[in-house]
Amino acid sequence: MSDLNNIAIKILENGKGILAADESTGTMTKRLDSVNVPSTSENRLLFRETLFSSSSMTECIGGVILYDETIKQVSSNKNKIPELISKMGAAPGIKVDTGAKALAGSPDEKITEGLDGLRERLKEYYKLGAKFTKWRGVYNISKDYPSKLSIHSNAHALARYSALVQECGMVPIVEPEVLMDGEHSDKDCYNKTSEVIQKCFEELILHKVDLKGIILKPNMILPGNKSKDNISSEEIAKLTLKCLKNSVPSEVPGIAFLSGGQSEIEATENLNLINKYNNTNFILSFSYGRALQQSALKFWSKDINNIEGTQRVFNHRAKMNTLAAQGKWSRELEI
Repeated sequence: MSDLNNIAIKILENGKGILAADESTGTMTKRLDSVNVPSTSENRLLFRETLFSSSSMTECIGGVILYDETIKQVSSNKNKIPELISKMGAAPGIKVDTGAKALAGSPDEKITEGLDGLRERLKEYYKLGAKFTKWRGVYNISKDYPSKLSIHSNAHALARYSALVQECGMVPIVEPEVLMDGEHSDKDCYNKTSEVIQKCFEELILHKVDLKGIILKPNMILPGNKSKDNISSEEIAKLTLKCLKNSVPSEVPGIAFLSGGQSEIEATENLNLINKYNNTNFILSFSYGRALQQSALKFWSKDINNIEGTQRVFNHRAKMNTLAAQGKWSRELEI
């Protein structure tokens, strides 16, 4: 097995998943504003360090995606943040794209930027301790979208990014996110997500990316958030598995779902059923941001110095998702 394959499997094995703590300063400011905490670099670090030093980091979290600001910060006990994460037994990772901008030729859609100068930035992040990276492509969904242009452009960018990351000795997370926003049906989501993922793998293969050394981070198959369709969690799980089975090459070691606007409980329940019905050879786990952090953030905002209480809330959510990644979760386990 290659080193990259080992890293990918270690991040996701035994029900472990990924904590996505890579919110940009702008996004983190919105999150902190929503709970009336001033968004200073000290407060951003305090909340993240509280999570990174919790006991579930050892038992439930195999990797943490960081933002440029955070990977360069130093914790209260003078550990560099990547060192703190490594000491807890998880792999430090880094978001390396520079955000989604309007796509020339189809301005209602987005293309993710950040390839310029990426090789040099990757070398710096590798020296800082990063073991894996993340790049997110986003796709609108409607009767006209995603367009062929958006599907091709984002797949090409994800493949070029992945090739550069592997060249630097890190595992790329390939994140093609078909957004939940809209009135589309689960069938529309299934068809568009399948097309998006298949195009990504065409480009990854063309760019000679080692598929055994990547992690795929897709959306689950869900109807749009404004859809009138009623769909059970069982149907979501079965459609998601069918999509992955038909679209993802068997060499890929693991798939870590994004939560994409689902509530904490929805994201856990759907992941649990996906694993209960799992008829693939993929490790199927989580790479959640809000769906791991939201309750902890609300609790923390009442008293930002109550580290232990905040960690208790975070540990519970992380534990629930680790159980879900093994198909062992049930609603009775929620407090």
